[in-house]
Parts: sequence; C-alpha cells; structure tokens
Amino acid sequence: MQPKVAVIILNWNGEKLLKEFLPPLIANTPSEIGKIIVADNGSTDSSLDLLRNEFKEVEIMAFEKNYGFAEGYNRALRLCAGYPYAVLFNSDATAFSQWLTPLVDFMEQHRDYAACQPKIRSYREPDLFEYAGGAGGFIDRNGFPYCRGRIFGHVEKDYGQYDRESDIFWATGACLMVRTEIYNRCGGLDKEFFAHMEEIDLCWRMQLEGYRIAAVPRSTIYHLGGGSLDAKNPRKTYLNFRNNLLMLHKNLPDSSRSGTLVRRRLLDTIAWAKFMATLDFANANAIVKAHRDFARMRKQYATHPAKDLLHTSPKRPNILTEFFLHRKKTFNKINTKA
Repeated sequence: MQPKVAVIILNWNGEKLLKEFLPPLIANTPSEIGKIIVADNGSTDSSLDLLRNEFKEVEIMAFEKNYGFAEGYNRALRLCAGYPYAVLFNSDATAFSQWLTPLVDFMEQHRDYAACQPKIRSYREPDLFEYAGGAGGFIDRNGFPYCRGRIFGHVEKDYGQYDRESDIFWATGACLMVRTEIYNRCGGLDKEFFAHMEEIDLCWRMQLEGYRIAAVPRSTIYHLGGGSLDAKNPRKTYLNFRNNLLMLHKNLPDSSRSGTLVRRRLLDTIAWAKFMATLDFANANAIVKAHRDFARMRKQYATHPAKDLLHTSPKRPNILTEFFLHRKKTFNKINTKA
C-alpha cells in the first residue's frame, strides 16, 4: 500500500548535506506513512550517485536543470498528485524523533487546514529555535514576517513556551506539510519568486481560499539554515526585498495595496540608507535592484483579491516599533492575536 505522505527533499549539489542529514531522517520517518523522495534540481556533483549507492530506499526524481526552490517543488508535487499529503523538506534539515505522525494526525483531524508545520529547532544549537520558521510564522501590518521564537535576528531559547497548537499566518518552507490537491489547485509556489518568501505567499493564497494554517509543535525537526545563501549575501537581500513587494502586490486588494506599498518603499529606503552608512554597497544595490525589478514584474499580476488579510481583524502589530522602540524582543511580549 502506498504511504499517505510524500516527503520531498529538493536537492541541488547537496551531496554533503544528504550524507549528513538523510540517515536520521530515514530512521525517524515511518515507511508505512511517508515515502522519502529526493527531487534533484540538475545537480552536477555526485548527489545522484550517493543516493543510488547508499540510500536505495529513497526515491529519486532527476530534473534536467535547476528550476529553483519554487518551481522545483511544483514539478515534484505534480508528480506526487497520488499522495494525499506532501512535505516540502529542506535538504539541510533532519529529525531525531518520530516527527511525521503528529503532522498527519493533525491534518486528518482538521479538514479545514491546508498546511501545517512542526516546531523548528536549530541543528547547531538545538536548545534554540531556528530562524526560518521557529514555532510558526506571522506577518505584521507592513508585511514583515516573524515567528513564534524569532523576531528579526533575535532567536529565543525553546523552553516549551510555544508548545500549544496554534493557527499561524505562514508555515515555513523548511518543513511544510500540505494537502497535495490544494497545493496544486492553488498553483503551488510562485516560480517567479525563485526562492525566499514563496511559502508565505502560498499560505496567504490558501487563506484567501478559506483554508487555515497551523503549527503543530508535538512534532520537532532540526534545521541548519543558510544552506543555500548566507544571510548577508546580496542575492538573498535582493530576493527577500523583491519577493516581499511582489507578495504584497499580489495578495492585497485595491483598497489597501497602494498605501501599503508606499509605506514599504519608505521603510526599504531606510534599510538602504543603513547599508550605505555601513559601506555595504552590495546589499544597498540589491535593494535598489529589487525595487526596479518589482516595478517590472508586478505587471504580470493583473487580478487581486477582494479580501484584505493584512489589515482586518485581528489587528496586526508593527514589529518595527515593537522591537526597536518598545524593546519587545520575543513573540509573547508583542500584543498580537494573529
């Protein structure tokens, strides 16, 4: 009998990551529930040889080129349409305990949820939450993402403060469980994003369709982070700024889109000035390029939703003022019911 879940790892020249992270994941993924699949994005290293020789229980999808994070997963999930559920699982993440069953149980019991995520801890510092996901993602009134367990660069120690199941705004792409049919029907990840924030955009679109997103902290995985691009890499800066603007443009209605984007341009100008003041010209230029390319790319998104999930109840905080002015460094200190 085919398992219910396709656990899909997107790989690009990640032989070393696969060698380190696959063994514990295989050991802690019940084969009767989940099938581990590596979707290879045209690797030129020895990744495929490693998989064929040392991980014969893993299914391989070999793509002819690098389609990026978004389109790579889209292609893989279209091929996995026969699985009720799929998990987008990063190649630099793993699990040291039974992680999949709690996610499946939650989705089976809550049919109005389209996606969920486990608790994400740091692989190198396992008592800390991991930057890219923590215990569930949220978004502020200006479109800035943050997490239970991480606000901007401040990462909390996990002492069980976020161990309750909770509705969230977005689930991390480091380990994102979705209903495969809903994922494909909603169009999957936006391939124009290439990488970064595409999972937030997807979760936003799922909610516009009436579905909910959850964090299920009974499940825990460990994520290295920075496996593709370092946090200070100008390419990452470019993708984060451009894709955040695209996400706001796509998912906000006419009534609030223009005002929100004007505020974001002002805030991004402050970020640009900070880079310039520290002589970080590469990242400053990345912001300029992000705005220039956004102005060109936004024209392809001609339709917009009627609902405003950003500015309607519950009222979302301004995490810039909460974090930098009011010195609230943790999620629990921010007044939010999002």
